Amino acid sequence: MRKATTLLVAALVVLSAAAPAAAAAAPADAPTEDAGTTVATGVTTQANNSTVTLLSYNDIQTAAAQNGTVPRLATLVDERRAAHDNPTFVFGAGDEVSPHSLSPLTQWRTPVDVLNEIQPDAEGIGNHDLDFGFEAVGNFSEASEFPWLMANIVDSETGDPIPGTEPYTVVEKQGVSVGVIGLADQKIKGKTAVDFAEQGYELRDYSEVGSKYAAQLKEDENVDVVVALGHFGVPVAKDFANSTENVDVVLVGDDEIVYPPAETDGVVISEAEARANYVGELNLTVSNGEVADWDGRLISTENSTKDANVSDIIETARGDELSKVAGQSEVKLDARFASNYHDETNLGNLVGDAFLAQTGADVAITNAGGIRSNGQYGPGNITAGDVYNMLPFNNHLTTVELTGSEIESLLASQVVTLESETGQQYDAESQLQVGGVTYEWYTHNDTEDAIRDIYVGGEPVDPDATYEVTVNSYMAGWEGSVLTNATLVNEDYTMYGTALYDYIESQDTVAPEGEDRIRRVDSEVDAGTVELDGEDDVVVSFEKPTAENATTVDTESFYALNGQNERVNASSASVEDGTVAVTFADSDLQTLADGGDVEVYGNYAVEGRERPYFDSSVVNADVTAESAQETTTAAETSTTAASTTAAQTTTESDDESGSSAPGFGAGAAAVAVLGAALLALRE
Repeated sequence: MRKATTLLVAALVVLSAAAPAAAAAAPADAPTEDAGTTVATGVTTQANNSTVTLLSYNDIQTAAAQNGTVPRLATLVDERRAAHDNPTFVFGAGDEVSPHSLSPLTQWRTPVDVLNEIQPDAEGIGNHDLDFGFEAVGNFSEASEFPWLMANIVDSETGDPIPGTEPYTVVEKQGVSVGVIGLADQKIKGKTAVDFAEQGYELRDYSEVGSKYAAQLKEDENVDVVVALGHFGVPVAKDFANSTENVDVVLVGDDEIVYPPAETDGVVISEAEARANYVGELNLTVSNGEVADWDGRLISTENSTKDANVSDIIETARGDELSKVAGQSEVKLDARFASNYHDETNLGNLVGDAFLAQTGADVAITNAGGIRSNGQYGPGNITAGDVYNMLPFNNHLTTVELTGSEIESLLASQVVTLESETGQQYDAESQLQVGGVTYEWYTHNDTEDAIRDIYVGGEPVDPDATYEVTVNSYMAGWEGSVLTNATLVNEDYTMYGTALYDYIESQDTVAPEGEDRIRRVDSEVDAGTVELDGEDDVVVSFEKPTAENATTVDTESFYALNGQNERVNASSASVEDGTVAVTFADSDLQTLADGGDVEVYGNYAVEGRERPYFDSSVVNADVTAESAQETTTAAETSTTAASTTAAQTTTESDDESGSSAPGFGAGAAAVAVLGAALLALRE
């Protein structure tokens, strides 16, 4: 609802005073979780005014080649079209043609065939709709029976839109006209593999461009409703709503959240999560060319039947190739976004190992965003379809040379701290999956050393040494990263999904586990020195993590790691008077110490502080482990050295004077030896 319609809305509310009370709008940031429908309702509509219905979806990409939610979405769209006598429009908010499990085989073709069955009135361009390059947009646009829209990505010289797109379109039905604009924000440049400048394109300000076209649509085209297909997430959509006077609705894509219709500064904003899980339905009351009021909801596709034509398109495209079994997994492989962005996963470890097996590099690193589908696979057969659904992009493997310090820089560049804007919304994130390297990352801003304790191949990383590092080709093009100008070792055009398929096939059966390759730390303490003799128990003590509020330590969570990533669990732990005491079998800790530096980890919670993702925080206690045998040996060595020194001193004195020096005879030498031995034992 535009700001200009405020007086009209007030009048309508007065006229409708005798009507039943409107349902209260659901809180925008707290959608309901019913299995059926998620609803947010606006002001009661008026029977004397025209009603316009908008149906919407976004980010269906990874589901587009699966015979699951997309055929159900197609059925639900048809059912909701048929449910309304008023003009009904269907729009998609971007990221529809890529990535998906058929990307390596059919690229954009299968999703476009599916979309032609759904028959949208317009589609916005999202970042992944550019996965196959700017040239491909014209090809899939030509194959589409509907227009593709993008207003603020233009030719840097001519200002023309991407070939195959239009900045806006006007759709008329039953005497009502809707103007639709396609928009994206700055994030699109970092979320796609294409180089805008190199290809001759520029991204203009979405607010300025969107406002210009919205005014043009209203004033010159005389449309009744202005809709922006904004592939930029809900927070940006709210900023856009606050900066425009002529947009009625923003249908959102990109951040893939459940956001039922809700109003911001007179503009209705909605997002239907992703993967064809929901259809947005928004009913607008239009009076004298203005939007007077609205109501809307998100409808789950869960209970819809599958559209037979869409299912047939997908199954025919998949054919026999994607049914091939790569091998067996004895565990569930975790391809969920939240898991892979926040911490190491068993799938991430499997992918890292597959990269190393393919290229023979020292280190493998892949971005969490390259692992898709937001699902889990196994235990059981892992098919080609599963693999290409998890790793659907056309990325291949690039191996470069990086120094140890550059590896640290690359790892640190992906750390999202708890205090950052993203961290406040999603929690701290490491945003990578790795192979061949282990490291610790710190979740807060109060450090210049976000990455520490890096080991490559079980050895401490040498900042100046050179290592071969394999990344996917998308990462290799990260602007401003250490990868940009790195020395190229090898360009392996095996797709990263194929590398995983081949690795699983070569292993026949896989059972990847969490290996503490990526270790989160929220608080650091010094546990001092512990002496180990291989017998009984040993206690590691340190101060309880401090915070503004009280902390509760999980005494069941403690374990120790060494540089080889070998692990032993504590036998017990306790907290008393602000000190945490963690008990280990002495022999276990001594075995760890033989393999490198020892560190103790455990969980704690801060009272009153809820974290968006992690249930608890992690404390890291740095331990200096000394063997009792080594201490004894050191003392013996010091005693021997002291004795030898004293004897040499006596001899040298005799040589210089021809006789013993006064006051420094054999008795004095013995006292010196004894004193040195006692000093060594003390030290």
